[in-house]
This record gives sequence, structure tokens and C-alpha cells, in this order.
Amino acid sequence: DKTKASYRVAEFLQRKNYKIFPIYPKEEFILNEKVYRNLDQIEEKIDTLILFRKGEVALEILPKLVEKNIKNLWLQLDISNETAKEECKKLDINFIQNRCIMLEYPHFKTKEK
Repeated sequence: DKTKASYRVAEFLQRKNYKIFPIYPKEEFILNEKVYRNLDQIEEKIDTLILFRKGEVALEILPKLVEKNIKNLWLQLDISNETAKEECKKLDINFIQNRCIMLEYPHFKTKEK
């Protein structure tokens, strides 16, 4: 759905030359990228997981982040989970919540890929 924030953010990151891995229960392709049903299906290295779901999901997926060595968990605007934040700190996973990665992008210290 092109009207959803998740679509607009993915499109923005793609334009900035980031590789995206959409995870969604429907669709085969989004923005010309293969759509996965879950993290287990993605074999490539993932640096950052951007979450557009309820905050409770953040805590549920932490074991998978550790297993796949994902070092950054980003919860979009209006999504937060303080318990997940504390657990990420223990697991050495960078954690950002209640922020839009597209709006924060100008403040990134890294160069565009």
C-alpha cells in the first residue's frame, strides 16, 4: 500500500541506495524487491531491522536478532517498548524507538552507500 509509512520509508531508503528486505505476509514483490514472510527466509546480512508493528513484537524478535547478528533495532514513530530497550542494551544491540528513520536520516553520521 503506497499510502502507508512503511512503503514510503522503504522507498526512501532504496533511493538512498540501501538494500531493503520487505517482510510481509502478502505480496510477492514490493518496490521490485522480493518479499519475505519472516526473518528466517533472509540469507543475506542484515544491519538494521526497522519495525512497523506493535511494540510487543520488538521483545518477541530479540532472539532472532541475536541469531542473525542484527546489530540495530529501529522502532518507527509511535512504537516503543522499554523492556526491549533494556534487553537490547544487555545484548549490545543498538535500539531506537518512536522515531522515523526517514526524518532522522539527515542526522546520520555515515556516508550514503
